[in-house]
Amino acid sequence: MALFDIAEVGRRSGVPASTLRFYEEKGLIESIGRRGLRRTFDVDVFERLSLIALGRSAGFSLEEIGGMLRRDGGPEIDRAQLLMKADEIDRTIRRLRALRNGLRHAAACEAPSHAQCPTFRRLMAVAAERARKTGRRVR
Repeated sequence: MALFDIAEVGRRSGVPASTLRFYEEKGLIESIGRRGLRRTFDVDVFERLSLIALGRSAGFSLEEIGGMLRRDGGPEIDRAQLLMKADEIDRTIRRLRALRNGLRHAAACEAPSHAQCPTFRRLMAVAAERARKTGRRVR
């Protein structure tokens, strides 16, 4: 069985050693021993890191990802959870598409001032309402 020390895993995966240690602390990956002072991993760590990367790119938290990984390394993913995340991404896409279209309109708007453009004023109102709902401060 091929063993890889933490530096090699980091080099091959592009994941910094500090992140690998953090993932191990969170139970997302598991070293199988040490070579001197360095943690060693078997080849399965690369697939597990790929699953973590996929989960992160989809917007899942590390805790959610941890719930999707069996101790043996394979995924055990709730399909309903995937559908909920896909729906969330669809909502984000719609929101960003509307924002993009509004910004394009504002950039090309012939109103003498953006304050006189109804579309731009709607964008401001939507942004302010979203900030109010999410508790984000407008600076």
